Amino acid sequence: MSSPKGFRVIKPEIRVLGIDDGKFTPHTQGDSLIVGVVFRGGSSIDGVMHTKIGIDALDATDKITTMINESPHCRQLRLVMLYGITFAGFNLVDIQKLHHDTDLPVIALTHDKPDLDAIHEALKHLPNMEERWRIVQNAGEIHSIKNKGATLYMGLAGITLSDALKIVDLTSTRGSFPEPLRVAHLIASGITP
Repeated sequence: MSSPKGFRVIKPEIRVLGIDDGKFTPHTQGDSLIVGVVFRGGSSIDGVMHTKIGIDALDATDKITTMINESPHCRQLRLVMLYGITFAGFNLVDIQKLHHDTDLPVIALTHDKPDLDAIHEALKHLPNMEERWRIVQNAGEIHSIKNKGATLYMGLAGITLSDALKIVDLTSTRGSFPEPLRVAHLIASGITP
């Protein structure tokens, strides 16, 4: 793992990609929609992208990497924010690999503290349990942070904690959760059955 690089300056209109998944039927075969929203700081949307990943599969990291690298917004992006690391059930995103393959820092952010014991237990019922558990561990230290009065939890790849805190604060313009993730969640939830 490479050590995180600090930003020289975090501009107010830093381009951040927020990513979340849509609704899906658990324990089924099929796909789930992934939506990425490009935000300029916490103020305006510059673009939307999407892909599909398998429910409980292991293709989230590769599919999201391809979505980012093939996007017309790729060269403007400075950071990726994920709504946690679990998408479409237990299709896990390896944030270190995502950082390496896109050359962008990654912040995985949630409202709820991940229960690692419960996650480990759930993974025992899925194929490739060891690989999935390695991806969970690869998320590194879970940082508990305060943002505008709320407690959030985040994992980091390719970014310092101090820079991540500044970007989370900068992009949280309508509440305690960053706009790129809030809007990605609204779009993904709204366009899936």
